Amino acid sequence: MKVVQIMNFKVFFIIFFFLFQNTLAQKKFQIIYQDDDYSTSIIADKKGKVIKTLDKNVYGINYRPETLGYFSIFSIINEKGWTAIDINENQLFQVLNTEYGTPSPDDLVENKIRIVDKNGKIGFANKKGKIIIQPKFEQASTFHNGKAIIGRKCRMIPWLEHPIETDCHHYSVKCEEEENGYINKKGKIIELGKFTFNEIANKIKWK
Repeated sequence: MKVVQIMNFKVFFIIFFFLFQNTLAQKKFQIIYQDDDYSTSIIADKKGKVIKTLDKNVYGINYRPETLGYFSIFSIINEKGWTAIDINENQLFQVLNTEYGTPSPDDLVENKIRIVDKNGKIGFANKKGKIIIQPKFEQASTFHNGKAIIGRKCRMIPWLEHPIETDCHHYSVKCEEEENGYINKKGKIIELGKFTFNEIANKIKWK
């Protein structure tokens, strides 16, 4: 009988622990700095009370400190791109950088932020840091009125004549054979074909 009670207690404790961790991960927080050189990032609650100090050998630039949210976007030392973390320092996903060579991670638009996988495919997460559309699109715009434009067979075309691998510059994205379309807020492809970006934008009244 005692063995059963101990086992039940252990099961209850494990369930409680994971529920507690999940609840904590859903809390809003902000990143603040208390040093003059902004080298040490601190996770704080909405009132600025310190929760934990982050390892400056791990975390680099924070995007939009003092912004309250369910996740915060960092550059990670010796890693490429932008990483979203929650209040427990769990790495949630990589955030799309919107301009090649310029630090410009995507923002939440209509409760969705663009994310990327290791192959550069684009998907979406919501404001709570949950991936709601798995990365599978070569190109994807932000959402507007519940729709986002997607493109296939795409490549980057620099505005100026220099190698995109080495130089910082702006570029345009061209989808060969004009394969563009759009998805709904669940990620379902509604239309995809030989259309220009502008044709799709006008059709769905995308901004």
